[in-house]
Amino acid sequence: MQNTGFLEIKVNGKKGNKPLTPDNYDIRELIEIIGNVENLLFPLDKRDRPAITYEMQEGSVRHLFRTSLQYIIGFNAVLGEIERTNKLDFLDLNTAKAFEAFQEVAVKYDYSLEVGTSLEQSNKLNINKETQFKRSEAIWADAEFYFYGKVTNAGGKDRANMHLLTEELGTIRIQTPISFLKQYESNLLYKSFGVRAIGRQNSQTGEIDLSSLKFIELSGYDPKYDESYLNDLIAKAENSWSNIPEKESWLREIRGGYE
Repeated sequence: MQNTGFLEIKVNGKKGNKPLTPDNYDIRELIEIIGNVENLLFPLDKRDRPAITYEMQEGSVRHLFRTSLQYIIGFNAVLGEIERTNKLDFLDLNTAKAFEAFQEVAVKYDYSLEVGTSLEQSNKLNINKETQFKRSEAIWADAEFYFYGKVTNAGGKDRANMHLLTEELGTIRIQTPISFLKQYESNLLYKSFGVRAIGRQNSQTGEIDLSSLKFIELSGYDPKYDESYLNDLIAKAENSWSNIPEKESWLREIRGGYE
């Protein structure tokens, strides 16, 4: 049995009054397809993914993306579920965005896209200007986040970003006002900070749309144990607890038996 298979995206349409073929297919349209395929097959960690090779064929325009058969089988199941439900909300964010990009291509150029695989009796998904493959807006809501990590890059000509290396999410990009970066007196790079940001979050899964993050505030962050800081907090708290005779009993009651 072969250990590779392929994802196929067949694009049908016209260029003016001529049928669409590889000879009149513009490179910008090619980029709009190729730029989203990696997220279809590998929406999460891409560092150790298998290679993806590409081939274009006639009929009208057939894009073939060959990779490990294991991932093609998994993607075929995803196609079947989308075809059955007509929804993208169950998908990982990057995969959903890729399908939304194909929907935009279909509307923009009045094309019909047929997405399938090399498997026998493959599931197939048809996308055209009449279909509505988009995430439900109600599921994504504005939220506020606190991220902690090391700044590895900051700046940009028009849309400035701060790159923050975090333990849980890897490197994230946060849109940051140029005015803030200009006025910040000391060097940000390779120092650890807490960053307060706003963005979009899935209200059902808790997934964060990392492309939506916008900077609010920067604060110092030192993850090391600081005994004097803790002792200061304890001293401040002693006054608030001075009227409580049995502090340990009271604390256990507040905790509700939680250990």
